[in-house]
Amino acid sequence: MKHFLNTQDWSRAELDAVLADAARFKQQKFGDALKGKGIALVFFNPSLRTRTSFELGAFQLGGHAVVLQPGKDAWPIEFKVGTVMDGEAEEHIAEVARVLSRYVDMIGVRAFPKFIDWREDRQDTVLKAFAQYATVPVINMETITHPCQELAHALALQERFGTSDLRGKKYVLTWTYHPKALNTAVANSALTIATRMGMDVTLLCPTEDYVLDERYMDWGRTNVAENGGSLTVSHDIDSAYAGADVVYAKSWGALPYFGRWELEKPIRDQYKHFIVDERKMALTNNGVFSHCLPLRRNVKATDAVMDSPNCIAIDEAENRLHVQKAVMAALASQ
Repeated sequence: MKHFLNTQDWSRAELDAVLADAARFKQQKFGDALKGKGIALVFFNPSLRTRTSFELGAFQLGGHAVVLQPGKDAWPIEFKVGTVMDGEAEEHIAEVARVLSRYVDMIGVRAFPKFIDWREDRQDTVLKAFAQYATVPVINMETITHPCQELAHALALQERFGTSDLRGKKYVLTWTYHPKALNTAVANSALTIATRMGMDVTLLCPTEDYVLDERYMDWGRTNVAENGGSLTVSHDIDSAYAGADVVYAKSWGALPYFGRWELEKPIRDQYKHFIVDERKMALTNNGVFSHCLPLRRNVKATDAVMDSPNCIAIDEAENRLHVQKAVMAALASQ
C-alpha cells in the first residue's frame, strides 16, 4: 500500500504521471475515479485552500470527504506509545487510524510543528503515526513538508513555460520577512520539487541560520545528482535574483532558534529588505513569481509584484484542486 507523505517517496515517473493526470483533470472537472469512495480529512490546524480543494476534489470525482478537527468536533488524540492517558487526550492514534480505515478509503492529515523543539518536530510524529496504524493510504496535507503544494507549484510552472521539462531554469527560493517565525514546510517542499525537476536552484536567505534542515538539503543534493541542475546557497540578494526564471518566496523561522523565538525576533527584524519588490524582479530574466499563499502584501511581496502578469500564485492555488484529485485517484487505483 502506497501513501503520499512526501514527493521524495515517489519516483520521478510516478510524479510525472500525477502531474499529467492533474492537467487532464483541469480540462475535465468531473469524473468517477473516486465513485463510492470516502476520504477523512483530519485537520489539527486551520485551512482555506487545503480543505476547500480536497473536499471539492473528492466530490468532483464522485467521492465524499468527511472533515474532522480533533479537539473541536472530534476527540483529542494521543500519539505517544506507552503513555498513561490521564490528560486531555481521549483516545489513542492506534484506535483512531484503524477505526477511520474501516470507514474510509483514504485519510488526509494536516498537522503543523509545535515550534518548541525542532528535534522533536522533525520526526513528523502525527503523520507517521497515521501511516503506521492506518490500513488505507494516508495523504500529507501539510506537516513539516507540503507535497501537495509542491505538485501545484510544479504544474503552474509547466503551464507558464509551456513544457514539462524545466531543466535549465534558474530557480530562486527566497526567504522573506514575516513578523512571526513560520513553518519551514513549504520551503522544504519547494527545494525538493525544484531540484527534482532538474532546475538550477538557489536558496536565498539572510544568514546560515536560515538554511533549511540538512535532511532537505540532502534531498536536494540527491535530486541534483539524479536529475541534473544545481543547488547553491546565497546570502546576496542581487546576485541570486540576476537572470532568474522563477522566484518563489516564503518566510520561515531559523532552526537554531527553535523554541527561543524571542531571541530570533530582533534578528529577523533586520531583514525586512528581503521583500520581493519591483527592483529585485527587474534583475530576473522576466521571471515568474509565486507564493503558496496566504501572503501578507507589502511585507513578503509588494502589491506591484502580486498584481503583475508574471505572478502565478493564483494559478498555483487553483492547481491544488487538480493535483490533489490526481493524487487521490492514483491512491484509489492501488
